Amino acid sequence: MAKTPPGAGQSMSVSDAAARTLANATKTVPQMAEITPRWLVHLLSWVPVEAGIYRVNKVIHPESVNIQCDNYDEAPLEETYVDYDPNPREYRLKAVQTVLDIHTRISDLYSSPHNQTAQQLRLTIEAVKEHQENELINSPEYGLLSSVADSQRVPTLGGPPTPDDLDGLIAKVWKQPGFFIMHPEAVAAFGRECTRRGVPPPTVSMFGSQFLTWRGLPIVPSNKVPLEDGKTKVLLLRTGEARQGVVGLFQPGVSGEQGPGLSVRFMGIDRSAIASYLVSLYCSLAVLTDDALAVLDDVEVDKFHDYSPTYR
Repeated sequence: MAKTPPGAGQSMSVSDAAARTLANATKTVPQMAEITPRWLVHLLSWVPVEAGIYRVNKVIHPESVNIQCDNYDEAPLEETYVDYDPNPREYRLKAVQTVLDIHTRISDLYSSPHNQTAQQLRLTIEAVKEHQENELINSPEYGLLSSVADSQRVPTLGGPPTPDDLDGLIAKVWKQPGFFIMHPEAVAAFGRECTRRGVPPPTVSMFGSQFLTWRGLPIVPSNKVPLEDGKTKVLLLRTGEARQGVVGLFQPGVSGEQGPGLSVRFMGIDRSAIASYLVSLYCSLAVLTDDALAVLDDVEVDKFHDYSPTYR
């Protein structure tokens, strides 16, 4: 029988667990899966407003403007004028706000290597910006989906988003269209339909990322586009005041400004040693003309195809 060597069963080295008590772990800043690229916010044209109000003036009865051509007989020219809508729509900026509370003990004692107050504010601001993009799409007062004119709504041709469907949107927004917006599931569904037809969409690089395109227009994914019961919507818009398109609105020069329309203000410390910060983001959205925006309704995203080859 073999003899047990001296010290058998005893550790020959300090253990990993014990060694870790002397080691410094490299720590990341807090991660939050809900943070998205927010492409819509980046791609919109943003217009500063005064006093939080933006008035969209329109021309009424443009067909009544009299224009004359080939006036060879020196007859008197047509007289005309351009009439304005006496009751233009006014957009008022909406506030996305919250109050961040953090105990001063936390910020004083536990701010190395990462500043606790700075990280709490960073994550709160990210959440506020995510809410902003959601409002830009879904707000019942000014969101894209609630701003689409009835004449600019297009039904799908067969369920999932097809190249023909997107062409139908382009026909509605044909004056310098900017980009499509759709849920990531709809992007995947459109890709499947293109693969089925043998017309894979090309890609374009923007902001360091690759985007699918159709007819040269970027297809921008956003998880803020609603997806319910396997159905969603696809939007196409034109942007910018000069193009009579869709514009984002913000208030410049707000107190404690941290970005366009975004402010962070210290509210003080209460008797429980809680420091409070008011985080505010003022924004809205305006569609300058009806043909700047169109939507494809009832888009199905759960249809798949069998791509396996068949042999005879």
